[in-house]
Amino acid sequence: MVLYSGDGTGEAAAAKTSGSPRVSATPDVRVSGSLSGAPSSLPSLLARPVIRPEQAFPSKSVRLKDGSRYERVDLATTTECARGMSQQLAAVARQGKGCVRLTAALFTDADRRSQITVTVVSFRRAEDSGMVFGMASMDPVTYQVVSLDPPAEAGLPTVPPGSPGVFRRLATVRSVVFANGQWGDGSETAEAALTKETEGLLRHVNDTVVAYEEGKGGSL
Repeated sequence: MVLYSGDGTGEAAAAKTSGSPRVSATPDVRVSGSLSGAPSSLPSLLARPVIRPEQAFPSKSVRLKDGSRYERVDLATTTECARGMSQQLAAVARQGKGCVRLTAALFTDADRRSQITVTVVSFRRAEDSGMVFGMASMDPVTYQVVSLDPPAEAGLPTVPPGSPGVFRRLATVRSVVFANGQWGDGSETAEAALTKETEGLLRHVNDTVVAYEEGKGGSL
């Protein structure tokens, strides 16, 4: 499974992903989405181009509101979104009008212990975003995105296959933002600390995507 590294503006190089989710044959899933809570400005929001990699992840160093700091050690993007999803999630995404772009960034904390992949998946229609978010919320392990492996130059270990993790997600008008958090050594301890880091980065990126989609973020 291959994504493409870089900001999406030039030729892309292959980027490693962590062991793709171990999944069985793709099931025939049928789900529906709802726009009951959609804002009245939805048409104008959907008219905006989907967020680009450099807009979703503008900085290599991130400081959250609680003072915690993180380093972005990898960035990958692709318009072939199924490459960054489990087979089951890709099957759900294909039921709609299509995913436009998937961008993933790998972060580590100040102690370089955690590895947290935050992924922004953007769709042509708000219904499709809601559909994917709903399935991922019901079964976050089956319907998940792929975590990135750290590049060699990052000096971080590859998380051992089968290691436990924290899976969280939020939805904007036309995107779903996923966060997969694991300890680099595959440890099962300090789950609360890992959850805090994962959810903090998820909220940070989600706020960036929301601001962009509402026209408030500029080039961010």
